[in-house]
Amino acid sequence: MMLFIMRSRRWIKRLGIGLLWLALWHLTYKVVDRALYVPSVMSVIKALLGLVVDIRFWQIIAASIYRVLAGLFLSLIFGVFMGVACGLNGWLYDFINPIVKAIKATPVISFIIIALIWFKSTNVPIFIGFLMCFPIIWTNVVAGIRNIDIKLIEMAKVYQLKRAVIIRKIYLPHIKPLFTTGVIMALGLGWKVSVAAEVLSHPQYAIGSNLHSAKAYLDTPLLFAWTIVVIVLSFMFESFFTLWTKESRKTS
Repeated sequence: MMLFIMRSRRWIKRLGIGLLWLALWHLTYKVVDRALYVPSVMSVIKALLGLVVDIRFWQIIAASIYRVLAGLFLSLIFGVFMGVACGLNGWLYDFINPIVKAIKATPVISFIIIALIWFKSTNVPIFIGFLMCFPIIWTNVVAGIRNIDIKLIEMAKVYQLKRAVIIRKIYLPHIKPLFTTGVIMALGLGWKVSVAAEVLSHPQYAIGSNLHSAKAYLDTPLLFAWTIVVIVLSFMFESFFTLWTKESRKTS
């Protein structure tokens, strides 16, 4: 009963905060008094409803989700593999680290423009998602391995534990928390950079392409509606992964 009351209070609090932000949005709309700059809440809701009932909307959502997940999957594969290798090999770390720092320091728009030369428009967001998420995964995996107490490894060798046991009992517990944090960060960033790449590469079915079209036609309510779609999708994926990791900890 107490748990139900606490959860109810939490949802009431969130609802109250949401309504407060909507009220501030409406107040801003009234003060600015220019729908081109700040559309009304109702006009954006109407635009959202118009999108949801259109079958093409769901095709666009599916295509963008595929690109985001494809880029994230590639970053996970290469990030974990290279992170483990660099965490165990100092020379390899010194070789890869400057590249990772260069990726972090370079504006994403530069990579998007370069990718437009290298790839088809539909593959540009995948490449950008991979490139921007890879440093996060790589850095967290390397940090997880390097934070392992070397005495634990030496003790495991003294007791002649199998390599599989060492990996499962020592390496994985140290890597998992940082890896989980890295994936959550990469999910949020992946949506941002992938949609940004779609805006410039302009694939046929893409959220970014529709953002660009809404801006070109000065359809501000539609522009806000597509932006809300991106925010909601990003939040849903982050929440789902966070919930999944919590449940996996309970069962492990």
